[in-house]
Amino acid sequence: MGKLFKTNFSTAVIVLIPACIGINYIGKLFAQVLKLPLWLDCIGTCIGAILGGPVIGGICGAANNLIYGFTTGDNITLVYALTSLFIGISVGVMSRLGFMESFPKAMITACVGGLAAVIVSTPLNIIYWGGQTGNVWGDAVFAATQAANLPVWLGSLLDELVVDVPDKLITGVIVYLIVSKLPGKLTSLYDANAVVESLD
Repeated sequence: MGKLFKTNFSTAVIVLIPACIGINYIGKLFAQVLKLPLWLDCIGTCIGAILGGPVIGGICGAANNLIYGFTTGDNITLVYALTSLFIGISVGVMSRLGFMESFPKAMITACVGGLAAVIVSTPLNIIYWGGQTGNVWGDAVFAATQAANLPVWLGSLLDELVVDVPDKLITGVIVYLIVSKLPGKLTSLYDANAVVESLD
């Protein structure tokens, strides 16, 4: 367990955190401006989690929600900082277990990240928004479940599933393509066991 969560707060990792937050911020803004039925707000979180580990991934995820929420006045985003925290942790753990070494394994990691989002977000949706997510596709599913007199918790769960799992799969593809192309000399800077840092 200690090895999974071991974190090296080196200069490279400290610089990585704001870079990943920026990627998240731009992705979410892009999705909102274009009114996409996806979030695209955890690409940076996943990159941070894979390179720096679950603690760094969690920091990138939660910090992005807080910064985005406070700078744009989007109070909904603030609530889901907890979701982003757990996405970062889950992806980081999966990466440390070797589930980013091939494309099929990366898709499993993406699904785990999506399920983490569903598990954490569903009760938040019920508490704050009556079960809805605010996403066009997801809320259409929720409306259909309520019209069929299904329980609110089930409708909210399905609402999250149809949004978060596809979103994380798309994110997983993007992240895998980015991370797999990074040179070993660069990725070695984020090794939790590294002692010496050098770009030479």
